Amino acid sequence: MLHVLLLALLGGSVVVALALGSEPLRPTGVLDVLRERLLHQRPGADPVYDAIVWDLRAPRVLLSIVVGAGLAVAGAAMQTLVRNPLADPYLLGVSAGAGVGATAVIAFGVLGSLGAWALSAGALAGALTASVLVFGVSLAQGGLTPLRLVLTGVVMSSAFSSLSSFMVFLGNESRATESVLFWLLGSLAGATWTQLLPPVLAVVVATTVVLGLHGWLDALVTGDDTAASVGVPVRTLRVGLFVLTSALVGVLVAVSGGIGFVGLVVPHLARLVVGGAHRAMVPLAALAGGLFLLWVDVAARTLVSPQEIPLSVVTGLVGAPVFLLLLGRRQYRFGGEE
Repeated sequence: MLHVLLLALLGGSVVVALALGSEPLRPTGVLDVLRERLLHQRPGADPVYDAIVWDLRAPRVLLSIVVGAGLAVAGAAMQTLVRNPLADPYLLGVSAGAGVGATAVIAFGVLGSLGAWALSAGALAGALTASVLVFGVSLAQGGLTPLRLVLTGVVMSSAFSSLSSFMVFLGNESRATESVLFWLLGSLAGATWTQLLPPVLAVVVATTVVLGLHGWLDALVTGDDTAASVGVPVRTLRVGLFVLTSALVGVLVAVSGGIGFVGLVVPHLARLVVGGAHRAMVPLAALAGGLFLLWVDVAARTLVSPQEIPLSVVTGLVGAPVFLLLLGRRQYRFGGEE
């Protein structure tokens, strides 16, 4: 029932989000465009409305939902992978590595031959490089244990962040510095229909795999020994989760930049509502993450219009007080610990 309610809220929110912006639109006009585009009806939608709703706002609204859902699923998987309630999708240095690639594109024009895809390609290359390095270092140092993964990820994130800062310093251009900072804090500006396919595929595949492994993941949260005692291939599962989450986060960061808070907090909120079983928690987290980031993006592009606020600024200011309030109202446990 709760999932159905969130789906209904998400559907209504899409219509409202399409109507809101620097140029407010009538919801009835938005519905006319959607009927014409999706149902192939001809209600005589205003061409101006059609251009604004379908070409400009619809890709951004859908991308916000997909990225929010993906970050929530990645956060849930990451917290299970390292058995740490403070883990988020960027723990393993993926975001910081993507920042290096994006900075190289913005500050030095690397991959400029790719045109509009240069920034996404550079960020994805940086993210995947960071994942490979963290994986290799952890494996060489003694294996993919939760503690080793966390420590390696934190150290590598610091190194990549320092490298990004050094590249910005070398670039010596104020506009490039502003662009890098804005990207690192997350933005969905410039979303297009062609950008949607990779993140949609990544989120669908990752969510399907996580749900398919829900029993093993429930066991893994309780500890390696307990999971192994019930037949879970702990090492294989941990490697698979690492590869899955790294690829998912790499694709998401490539199209949205680094959006904080969503992947850390939304899975915890889902656990507060339905418990820690992944079969119920992951779909709820995906829906809640999509709904949350949708409204965060609406706030980011409307509060100080025509300027935009970086998404991480809004997620932190709005989400942190709400999470602390909910966390304090009832007992909460993660992996058997309060």
